[in-house]
Amino acid sequence: MINPHRIDFVSLSLFALVARTGSISKAATLAHLAVGAASKRISDLEVGMGAPLLERHSRGVTLTVAGQALYRHAQRILADVDLLAAELSDFTSGIVGVVRLWANTSAVTQFLPQQLATFTQANPGIRIELEEKNSSDIVLAVLDGRADVGIFADRTPTLGLQCLDYREDHLGLVVPKQHPLSRRRELHLAEALDYDFVSLSEGTSLAERLQTETEAMGRRLKLRIRVRSFDAMCQMVAAGMGVAVLPLQAVRELVRSMQLRQIALKDDWAQRSLLLGLRDINAVPRHVRTLIEHLRSTTP
Repeated sequence: MINPHRIDFVSLSLFALVARTGSISKAATLAHLAVGAASKRISDLEVGMGAPLLERHSRGVTLTVAGQALYRHAQRILADVDLLAAELSDFTSGIVGVVRLWANTSAVTQFLPQQLATFTQANPGIRIELEEKNSSDIVLAVLDGRADVGIFADRTPTLGLQCLDYREDHLGLVVPKQHPLSRRRELHLAEALDYDFVSLSEGTSLAERLQTETEAMGRRLKLRIRVRSFDAMCQMVAAGMGVAVLPLQAVRELVRSMQLRQIALKDDWAQRSLLLGLRDINAVPRHVRTLIEHLRSTTP
C-alpha cells in the first residue's frame, strides 16, 4: 500500500527533474546530488509508490504509466509548495495579506491606478496582485478561487456571484479628426452604422454589448478589424480603419494625443455599470474587505 507520508519533497523534485531531462545523471547534476544518491532516492520512491516509475535503457530513462501519473501530480504539488514559500516569505517581510484582483480593461484604465496607489500607501502590509482580463473570465476566476475579487461590466452573467456597485462609465464614439461625424457632440449609435467599425476582441463585454445593440436595431455592424486593447483601437481609428465605441474617460488622453474626436452616445445602454464580484461577501478575509471598502468609497 502506498504511504504518501513517506514521499519527501527532495525525492519528488528529483523525480520531476528526471522526467524532464530523461536522465538520472543529468537530474542529479541539476539537484547537486551524487548520481548514486540520486539513483537510491528514485529506487526508494518506486518502492514507496509500489510500482516502477521509470523504464531504464542505455540512452536514459522514460516514464512508465505510473511514472507519468506521478509526474502530473508532482508538478502540481511542487508548484503549490513554491506558492506556499512565496506567501510565507511575504509574511516574514511584513505582508499581512495578498488580494488577487482581476479587473476588466475599463476599470484598469480609468479607475484603479490611482485608487490602488493610495491604498498601498495607506496599507503597506497588503499586497495587490492585479490581472487585466475579460469580464466573463473574471467571473469564472472568482467562482473557482483564482481571484478574490473581480471587477467586470454589467450584463456579464454572474453565475451566482454576489455583486456590489463599483463605478459608472459612459460609452462614446471615437472618430478621426476629419471624419464626417467629427463635428457632432452627441448622437445615437444608429447614426454611425453606415461606417466601418474597429472593435475589441470577440468575447469582451464591450464587443458583445455593441453587437447585441446593433442586432436589436435589425442592423449588422460593419466590422473592419478586432484588436486587443483601447490603445490599439484608437491607433486603428487614427489610421482610418473605422470608428470605435469606447469608454470616453478611459481613452481621453489617447484621443487628445492622436488628435481624434469623441462623440457622446445618447443611447441608454451607453451608460454602463462596473460591478465588484465576490463569492461570499460575508466571508471575505479582513484584508480583502479593507480593499473593497476603499475601492467603493474613494474617488479615483
